[in-house]
Amino acid sequence: EARPLRLLALHGYRQSARRLRQRTGALRKALRGRAELVAIDAPHPLPAGAEDDPDGDDPPRGWWFSGPGTFEAGEAAAAPAGLEESLSAVAAALVEHGPFDGLLGFSQGAALAAMVCALRARGDPLSPVAFAVLVAGFASRAPAHGRFYREPIPLPTLHVVGDTDAVIAAPLSRELARCFVEPVVLTHPGGHFIPAAAAQKKAYLEFLERFCPGQGQ
Repeated sequence: EARPLRLLALHGYRQSARRLRQRTGALRKALRGRAELVAIDAPHPLPAGAEDDPDGDDPPRGWWFSGPGTFEAGEAAAAPAGLEESLSAVAAALVEHGPFDGLLGFSQGAALAAMVCALRARGDPLSPVAFAVLVAGFASRAPAHGRFYREPIPLPTLHVVGDTDAVIAAPLSRELARCFVEPVVLTHPGGHFIPAAAAQKKAYLEFLERFCPGQGQ
């Protein structure tokens, strides 16, 4: 019997692997037997803020910054910092914890996953993935990151868009979808989270049915 698909999961800004695991319980249950998620931490810890979990044993993290220790998705950062370390961390995780078939990214993690897809489409051997599920994603506005979006990315993607997302507005996620050749777009009425109700479960499973374990290697 074939193993489940394995997805490397990339958390959002101000999150961590542990927090992503906590917030994807319903999704992991929905995908049980078909796909498993393996979450990793972004390499950059953030200064703790008052809104962070005081009981948490892990600091909130980010994949890159648009300013000194800050990040805004809509900002065209002149000097974004930290992305290369994060691309290296993802490449290392794909090797060390692999094999992986695809990526699942949330928010800033979805933006990073899209960049990895662009590298994969250009034949980067460090990005052996066949597809990605991008939840509340966006295309980086930083001019230095424009290289990822110059050509349409021919990797299969499912883009999950929250109609009432107040953190990453729906038009930003749709803009990212247009960077791909044949994106599948799933909208839901909620906000900034990874939805896993019956309608979304069906869409996830239909998308994942297109792939076999080991196909991206």
